[in-house]
Amino acid sequence: MNISTSQALFEKAQNFIPGGVNSPVRAFRAVGGSPVFIKSAKGPYVYDEDDNEYIELINSWGPMILGHGHELIQKAVSDAIQHSFSFGAPTRREVEIAELITSMVPSIEKVRMVNSGTEATMSAIRVARGFTGRDKIIKFEGCYHGHGDSFLIAAGSGAVTFGTPDSPGVTKGVANDTLTAPYNDLDAVQKLVDANKGQIAALILEPVVGNMGCVLPAEGFLEGLRRICDEEGIVFIFDEVMTGFRLSKGGAQERFGIKPDLTTLGKIIGGGMPVGAYGGKAEIMNWVSPLGPVYQAGTLSGNPIAMAAGLTMLSYLNEHPEVYSQLELSGHKLVNGFKNSMKKLGLDYTINSIGSMYTLFFTDQQVTDFPSAKSSNLPLFGKYFHAMLDRGIYMGPSQFESMFLSTALEDSHIERIIQANEDSLKEVIG
Repeated sequence: MNISTSQALFEKAQNFIPGGVNSPVRAFRAVGGSPVFIKSAKGPYVYDEDDNEYIELINSWGPMILGHGHELIQKAVSDAIQHSFSFGAPTRREVEIAELITSMVPSIEKVRMVNSGTEATMSAIRVARGFTGRDKIIKFEGCYHGHGDSFLIAAGSGAVTFGTPDSPGVTKGVANDTLTAPYNDLDAVQKLVDANKGQIAALILEPVVGNMGCVLPAEGFLEGLRRICDEEGIVFIFDEVMTGFRLSKGGAQERFGIKPDLTTLGKIIGGGMPVGAYGGKAEIMNWVSPLGPVYQAGTLSGNPIAMAAGLTMLSYLNEHPEVYSQLELSGHKLVNGFKNSMKKLGLDYTINSIGSMYTLFFTDQQVTDFPSAKSSNLPLFGKYFHAMLDRGIYMGPSQFESMFLSTALEDSHIERIIQANEDSLKEVIG
């Protein structure tokens, strides 16, 4: 039996790259089989090394709002490359994109460019600690903020129990400074704050979670966190690496009307190029070096190619509000189609969605936090994933991921996704 080019590449990659991939979820461990190696992408499609075409529902985990290879962004990158690839010095576009970000995101008064979402969250935590003079942070089960040591912490058993390292290489000392609460549980947060009075520097969360699947904040949850942080002098941080500029021009904070103290951004602000940023209140951001004592630096921060792509992307989103109405409509059509198919098949699985983000959970429980997300039938999801892939639909290879739509999806694509979903469900449930 002949193996595919993707399979051959994966076998070769495992000799030189840990697990054969440069980011764990790409290895398909959660769904079985060998990963698809992507060769190119355009609009709503990606193409693998065997020239198979797939309708794309990952969109590079969010940033390809306009679809792949958008002409304006391609031109911006092509033009910027003519002037070299990196300077390690200030450029005009850094100023222009910073000005644009502060005009679009309600809470950001000053912003610092970095190279990834992980770098943004690590830096935001450091600034919060420097600003408050405190050491501890609160994070939430199921929220992923990159692979910084402070974030790879499993939950403790109670309000006064510190977390434990969730990965070898993370020290117990780091874990002692990280407190973990269930998402959507205000009482648990209050207990953590009461048990660690005057010691908590920051509270960080995804305002809409994308990393345990799409999970929305319960009514009053974000408002309650804002109140607690105000009362206790805790820096309130929104990780909008996924939701920033996707759920609205101003991200989740604009959509929900809640202003955090700091915001972390990524993905979209580079138009798909490696980039991140953190920003917020000027009084906090003024603690960042060289203005303040909190050190953070990077040779490639504000890279001119990434800035050209990001400035073009954000300018387009800022000038074309119809992007968001189109994304809302596409999300509404797709989710309604999925629900109609499940009703026809007599299935009671859960779909969480907001705008252009959605997850189909293989559980009949309402999914509001990590334990309820984990009630999903993971082997069944794996079968469903491969059934969709066989029908030309490229999804995230994990039950615990949100899918992301783009404006490149037309009605015909959405209808095809809905039909593939129905046929795949029929197949996997027998």
